[in-house]
Amino acid sequence: MTRQRLGQHFLADAGWREKIARAIRVSAHGMESTGAERGAECCWIEIGAGHGEMTEHLLRSGSPVIAVEVDPPLVETLRKIAERHSNLTVVHGDVLKTDLRALAAGRRMRIYGNLPYYITSPILHHFFEYSPEIDAAHIVIQLEVAQRLTASPGNKLYGYLSVATQFYSRPDFALRLPRGAFRPPPEVGSALVTLRFPGASTEVGIEDANTFLEFVKMCFGQKRKTLSNNLRPATEPELVREILRQLKLREDARAEQLTVGQLADLYKRIGMKQVSK
Repeated sequence: MTRQRLGQHFLADAGWREKIARAIRVSAHGMESTGAERGAECCWIEIGAGHGEMTEHLLRSGSPVIAVEVDPPLVETLRKIAERHSNLTVVHGDVLKTDLRALAAGRRMRIYGNLPYYITSPILHHFFEYSPEIDAAHIVIQLEVAQRLTASPGNKLYGYLSVATQFYSRPDFALRLPRGAFRPPPEVGSALVTLRFPGASTEVGIEDANTFLEFVKMCFGQKRKTLSNNLRPATEPELVREILRQLKLREDARAEQLTVGQLADLYKRIGMKQVSK
């Protein structure tokens, strides 16, 4: 039985589970190094582990697996699996209220999650808080959101969430999943996306990520408007146009035309004090 309020769509098809396992390198046909050889022990954190549909695959890696599940009946199912696997820890809790750093206990994190589609963005931002300690996050999400995360400038789906994701990570569209892979089937298409950390943040020289992302939100405030208009609450339109000229960009440029690096350059030249007004 599923609880629709929890956005539960279980990955019921064994064939698609194996395809995902291969894509994230936890299949018996292709196992990724745990990192122990490099002196950095890793653990898997599974978000929304359900009945353990993918948990068994993660356990094959030999790494510690921490399964986070909010639904009490499913927690009991997972605890029965844990009785057979010493490397599985089951945590009853809401991922948005969970301290992932505490769960990892000093280990590097790899994340797998079949995320509830209605709270994908808040969960992603929760992951980003721990980005220095995450190697990769493999997430099953709504198809359109997957396309947004991986969109490039100029694509109509490129927006704030694209920039935030690409600031922290390098997203890769790994696998498209049919509705029939799930029980019950969702109303929309799904996809597996891999986020590899770090992203552009290591290259663009931003000291205050939160302020920068607030600036990015302002840039995308009204998509049809130019940057000079969207940034009017922060600074004079002529200054924005002048900076765009200096960056060899069009004066009437819109946010969806700029890369993460170009948005970072614009942010730094406008100045934090003006943006924070």
